[in-house]
Amino acid sequence: MFSGIVAALGRIEQIEPLEDGVRLTVDAGGLDLSDVAIGDSIANSGVCLTVVARDGGRVNFDVSRETLNCTVGLERVGNEVNLEKALRLADRLGGHLVTGHVDGVGEVLKFAPVGESHELVIRAPAALAGYIARKGSVTVNGVSLTVNRVERTDFSINLIPHTVAVTNLKHLAAGSRVNLEIDLIARYVERMQAWREEEAQ
Repeated sequence: MFSGIVAALGRIEQIEPLEDGVRLTVDAGGLDLSDVAIGDSIANSGVCLTVVARDGGRVNFDVSRETLNCTVGLERVGNEVNLEKALRLADRLGGHLVTGHVDGVGEVLKFAPVGESHELVIRAPAALAGYIARKGSVTVNGVSLTVNRVERTDFSINLIPHTVAVTNLKHLAAGSRVNLEIDLIARYVERMQAWREEEAQ
């Protein structure tokens, strides 16, 4: 489990083909790896990956072909990735509850300065649109963000300068694709409602 508060920007240094996927070597940048062990989880731009090896400030992850097919940002050497270590029970929850399981890939329609901030407009897959609510939470490339406006499948977010500076969202432009994870609470509310309707029949 994660919070969507990015701790460091990493960079993919190497991609080694495996039988059914790839092994990533990620330069962890400023991420504190002193307490990271083999088998720990680290979110890479919203994708929960398991540490399979460590070498100084570099971390290795095995990524399945299925994960690569369902996400973006892990397929190219040189890509920056937003890094966050898994939460401990005593950690502050500065963002919202994030699983690191990407629900879908959205398309950026607009990324432009508005005063000191940036407006980010994303088109979500139709299957996810109903889970995105005004003033609700959504995860974009592993970053916990608050939705400002929603119009059908499109939603708008205001990014403060700090968020732009410390995440890979700074590289977005119209046409970019981003990893989306819907709010965990919304997912369970929808399931409970569907279950009640099924039981009432």
